[in-house]
Amino acid sequence: MKSYIKLITEFSPIAVFFIINFKYGIFYATAAFMAATSVAIPIAWKMEGKIPIVPIFIAVFIMFFGSLTLIFQDDTFIKLKPTIVNMLFACILLLSKIFFKKNILKLVLRSALNLSDMGWDVLNTRWICFFVFLAILNEIVWRNFSTDTWVTFKLFGILPITIIWAAIQMPLILKESIKKNRN
Repeated sequence: MKSYIKLITEFSPIAVFFIINFKYGIFYATAAFMAATSVAIPIAWKMEGKIPIVPIFIAVFIMFFGSLTLIFQDDTFIKLKPTIVNMLFACILLLSKIFFKKNILKLVLRSALNLSDMGWDVLNTRWICFFVFLAILNEIVWRNFSTDTWVTFKLFGILPITIIWAAIQMPLILKESIKKNRN
């Protein structure tokens, strides 16, 4: 049951954004997105029993770029948010490995995955590339298509692409998994 609630809290704000955009336009959708995110975070916190770091990180950007969108009545800000967030994720993964010799992906996912160091390094590199790809893809879509197409792409493009990408990582994860000793 927790998995379903987690899924709902993570994806309901974008679904609200999609629905409100088609009924009332991008500015109402942005306000609704911000409100839905503000509701989803405490629910996720209550369900998980811990602060959901990545959703809070993303929520900060939603609030910031959403506020700029509403204050200036310019949808460019909300359209730039995915590009900036994805590039930031890529930079965090890359720079933490280069400068601090830390694999942030490993720190975040080690409770769910037990991989070899090489496995973590390859997975980290792949996710860096994927986040850069998503940033470029977002730029292409919002700059070349209508706002409605961009909003649809956020829900029905990015989500499936991310799920497929994560599934494609399974052979690496299975190959590089370390079995825990049972002594």
